[in-house]
Amino acid sequence: MSFAPRSLFARNVLLLVALVAVSQVCALAVLLHLIQTPRIERAAATFASYIETLDTVLRDMPAGTARLDARADLPSSANTEPPRSWLRFYRTYQRDTFVESLRRHLPADMPVRWQSAETSADAQQRLWIRVHLAGEPRWIALAVPEAAHDDGLTTTLLLSLGLGALAIATAYAIQRHLNRPLADLADAARRLSAGGEPGVLPTDGPTEIAQVSAAFNRMTAALAEAEATRALMLAGISHDIRTPMTKLRLAMAMSSVPSVDASFAASAEGYLDQIDTILQQFMDYAGSGAKESPVVGDINALVANLAADFAGLGHEFALSLGDIPPFAFRPIGMMRMLMNLMQNAVLYGVVGLGVRTWMDEKTRSVCIVVEDRGKGLGTHDAESLKQPFKRGGGEGQPKGTGLGLAIVERIARLHGGTLELRPREGGGAQAQIVLPLANAVAN
Repeated sequence: MSFAPRSLFARNVLLLVALVAVSQVCALAVLLHLIQTPRIERAAATFASYIETLDTVLRDMPAGTARLDARADLPSSANTEPPRSWLRFYRTYQRDTFVESLRRHLPADMPVRWQSAETSADAQQRLWIRVHLAGEPRWIALAVPEAAHDDGLTTTLLLSLGLGALAIATAYAIQRHLNRPLADLADAARRLSAGGEPGVLPTDGPTEIAQVSAAFNRMTAALAEAEATRALMLAGISHDIRTPMTKLRLAMAMSSVPSVDASFAASAEGYLDQIDTILQQFMDYAGSGAKESPVVGDINALVANLAADFAGLGHEFALSLGDIPPFAFRPIGMMRMLMNLMQNAVLYGVVGLGVRTWMDEKTRSVCIVVEDRGKGLGTHDAESLKQPFKRGGGEGQPKGTGLGLAIVERIARLHGGTLELRPREGGGAQAQIVLPLANAVAN
């Protein structure tokens, strides 16, 4: 199991932090072992020579002539091991290095003890050394001033840590700048997959990322050209087919067929209407609607107008419209989406028709449900019904091109939303559209 972060941004920042930390540790190790340790050892050697000279002088002096605080026994507090503190790492290191070096340079009969301030009654650090006063071994204490511990290294370490933190912050800012084109590329890819216009990505970043952005721009341009070619082809086919259809309608109207065989004329008109409807559905599916600009509007008013139109054709929809604020949507695309759902409910549901809308405050989304009391989804998979050319009609059900729900889902995705098909409680089917307001306005 890997504990490394998944994102490239986090991995690069972690790598930079690790490199800065390692460089700081290496710099500290070099400073201590190649600079500070030789300095401390030289100071200890010099100090040891002074102590040996002092011992020689005191050894030859008569007893009672030297005014020194010389003791026969070492204070008990100086016999204990000095406390360790990671917060004062350098002071502990400096003290231990000095004492060990001093012991190596002094004779074996001149031991050294360190009395820390934490164990001293007067909070004074002392260095106890045994010398020979008038030939007798005595312990003398040399006070170690506080300034002797602070030679500027603590400030240097703090400055080094500050510079390391600044380096990390700078690396973080640079990495965010480098990752911004990747984030823009991901957003553009999401917009493209949702059926929107991704726009042109800038290619003025780092060479590798600029190459990816340029390739993405070429891909979107090729897709746009293919989409335009497809739409033009379908428009041409529709025009070429509708022209003879119009002529056929005119010829039938001018002929004696309607008066001679009314049923045949009505049947022929019905077939022509079906062909025209199929052509229109192909055109609707080919036109993504991405070029239509969003306009702030009232979705409830659009639903009410469509319901009134269907009521005029004899199909009553029960409306339950919630309180939804105006938001930006593509009016023609939205009308086409709702009309397809309501037409499906009329064709396959027949009864129990209804439309409900409400605002989901938790997700800031608009929900629209078109429902009926028909036979429901039956054995069909809900996801497969949204695929192009998949039809849900069973025996006795009306047939179509199978593009209605595919058109609905494409328009919903264009608005950043989703389409969900499910059985209705108590019988029938429901088609629910969820439109996040943020995505709807952004597209």
